[in-house]
Amino acid sequence: MVNQESPSLRIDEYIAGLTDWRGPMLARLRKAILKADPGIVEAWKWMGSPVWVLDGNLLVGNAHKEKVKLTFAHGAALADPDKLFNNGFGGKVWRAIDVFEGDAIDGNALTALVRTAVAFNRGKAKSKSR
Repeated sequence: MVNQESPSLRIDEYIAGLTDWRGPMLARLRKAILKADPGIVEAWKWMGSPVWVLDGNLLVGNAHKEKVKLTFAHGAALADPDKLFNNGFGGKVWRAIDVFEGDAIDGNALTALVRTAVAFNRGKAKSKSR
């Protein structure tokens, strides 16, 4: 049977199932992501990944064995003045933030980076509609 719960509830369950440091960290990161814009929608894609969307995919968040990873769909095109990106520099499109146990992430800087991603997606959406 396919789980028909809302994506937000599925993300709640996913986070609750992470009983070590990754659960609270992903919850904190999620809060900073959602703070960026009231239009951000949560989705559940790619066989079980939380995804945040506004005018296209913004980023995906996953808990891996030793880290929480936030992968920005168009990270290579985004200004990152706070230097949050620490992975994916070899690619032409995506960039990621790998968070390990004990890492400190500036929530306000993450919110600002997500706002930059929203602006990028909105710019892309406008250019498609012309």
